[in-house]
Amino acid sequence: MPWLIAGIALLFILPVSVAAVLLGLHYWLRGRYLDKLMRIFHEKPLFVIPRGQPQPDAEEVTLTTAEGLRLRGCYLHATAPRRKGVILFGLEFGANRWSCVPYCEDLRAAGYDLFALEWRNQGDSDSQPDYGPQPWVTDRDAADCRTALEYLKNRPDADPRGVGLFGISKGGSAGLVVMADDPAVRCAVTDGAFATYSTMVPYMRVWFAIYNTNYAFHGLLWAWYYGWVAKFGIDRAGRERGVKYLSVEDAVRRLGRRPWLMIHGADDTYIKATMARGLFRYARGPKDLWVVPGAKHNQALNLVADEYKRRLREFFDKHLAEGENGEPGASGRKAEVAARR
Repeated sequence: MPWLIAGIALLFILPVSVAAVLLGLHYWLRGRYLDKLMRIFHEKPLFVIPRGQPQPDAEEVTLTTAEGLRLRGCYLHATAPRRKGVILFGLEFGANRWSCVPYCEDLRAAGYDLFALEWRNQGDSDSQPDYGPQPWVTDRDAADCRTALEYLKNRPDADPRGVGLFGISKGGSAGLVVMADDPAVRCAVTDGAFATYSTMVPYMRVWFAIYNTNYAFHGLLWAWYYGWVAKFGIDRAGRERGVKYLSVEDAVRRLGRRPWLMIHGADDTYIKATMARGLFRYARGPKDLWVVPGAKHNQALNLVADEYKRRLREFFDKHLAEGENGEPGASGRKAEVAARR
């Protein structure tokens, strides 16, 4: 029965051998390609950063972080006779606080107050010397976004029902992270928001194809493996930069039943529409994805302004505004129940 003995021995030897091969392959790939992956966290992409002009009727605001940094913001009151609600506006990467104006004019006329805050190292806010912002959401971005939310919750004219979120690109992603942990944010609209791992994995496949032309080898690497390496690289980059990169996917999972309208450009070359759909799938509550044909990153407003503004008004009127008798709407009542819990 030597074949039986050999077969039994093979059952024990083979898993060990396969594990050794896979482990060796992992360390080879990590040593050869991880530094290339890390470049995305150390190099700033070329963006056209929007700048707006100060508004004469704006309320200038200065907030102080736990580290003593002064953050500059602007509070824009509704121009309608009656206020329907308050919206926290999340600025895109590098933009100043006045860049919110084109997005907010119609909402103000519809009855909404809006507040935009420049995070640390952005606009006129103080800079933290050992921190270099990147498009990826970090614990510093989330902390500054929470500072803005706490300010809105503690204003003398604060809306007791909570606030809505309207964020552009990174501002939307960071807003979703904060929203996941605070029921005071009742609903969200994001334009160009993106995740961490859902964005990294597709790009890693492209990079690997560029640096390794053995295409038969590419099929041997599973999607979960790319995700694992991405997590390893993100954690290492965070340690090197002294920050923690946050999972937007995890935040979206925890939004619960709060409504979310996700806007994304079909021709976005930074964050592909497929990446946006990957993040969108994590949401479990009421949600709507509007992929705008022909729009590039954060350019939907410029392309289809009337429909863009209409969708925003309808969304916030439905999920944030008061009911007919001055009572919170259906989503507002749910948010109040969640806040009491």
